[in-house]
Amino acid sequence: MSFSLENIIRENVKGLKPYSSARDEYVSDGSEMVFLDANENPFENGVNRYPDPQQRSLKTVLAEQKGVEVENILVGNGSDEVLDLLFRAFCEPKEDSIITLPPTYGMYKVLAGINAIENQEVLLTKDFQPDTAKILEKVNGGTKIIFICSPNNPTGNSFSETKIVQILNSFNGLVVIDEAYIDFAAKESWVSRLRDFPNLIVTQTLSKAYGMAGIRLGICIASKEIIAVLNKIKPPYNVNGLTQLKALERLSATTTVTQEVTNILAERNTLIQALREVSFVKKVYPTDANFVLAWVDDADKRYNQLLNRGIVIRNRSTQPLCENTLRFTVGTPEENKKLIEVLKDCNDE
Repeated sequence: MSFSLENIIRENVKGLKPYSSARDEYVSDGSEMVFLDANENPFENGVNRYPDPQQRSLKTVLAEQKGVEVENILVGNGSDEVLDLLFRAFCEPKEDSIITLPPTYGMYKVLAGINAIENQEVLLTKDFQPDTAKILEKVNGGTKIIFICSPNNPTGNSFSETKIVQILNSFNGLVVIDEAYIDFAAKESWVSRLRDFPNLIVTQTLSKAYGMAGIRLGICIASKEIIAVLNKIKPPYNVNGLTQLKALERLSATTTVTQEVTNILAERNTLIQALREVSFVKKVYPTDANFVLAWVDDADKRYNQLLNRGIVIRNRSTQPLCENTLRFTVGTPEENKKLIEVLKDCNDE
């Protein structure tokens, strides 16, 4: 495999000069200054100033925790913005294509549609693993990105390392591994393999394990060259100041986050065991995420039974290979206790 980043960047992006904001041109060193450069309201209220467009403090902490350099990181307004930037930087509308592996995260397909990019779908195997032979058969001259969600949503399982390595080694485009749920998995993050694969991009989020879904903070980790391309096209102030502050607070609370993840994993085991004892549950699938996918006798019926008792889950029956499946997010001990009680009551209905 001979990967060349230059060969897959859109021509209009290659020559693009990014917008330079006031906060790009003057970077504060902490000294007390009179800021009259950005046409801001001068009266202090905590948010009257523009945020750091390069999120330097936040990236410094992330880089240390992820074991990479600051230049290997881009942060966005949720992972969805990060994914959209990848389309805009590397996929030529109405010409190029991507490959996705259903059942998987639905935004890959939506973003492909928004950006006028063909989405070539290759179903996972019956055991929810990538079909590498069929994936590589689908690749053509216009295929720019392969999206891999591992641990996968909605199935919950991690993908075979051997299969992913085969794709990375055989594909001349970008391979994006979406690790939204990696903090709940026993497997090591693919961030540790960045130096081995120049075409590897890893996306992560603070929405799941870190409990920060409301602040919308997505993370992209890749080679410095790839990040430099994305920085050319990102909006100048894409991550607001409040998000940056809350993210820094949460990233410093490592003990709390670790304990919450430990509790979720313990509750996940309790939920799995309970589901196995429910008569209408035919199979509980292996999971490395903070949710459990279960195959049931009648997903519509069971979904409505739970809904009528005040419990909202996700019916995934519309997804390929997921007929009559329900997805249960792991809640607090109290929430899971209620769920288990309701499931037992539904046994007799």
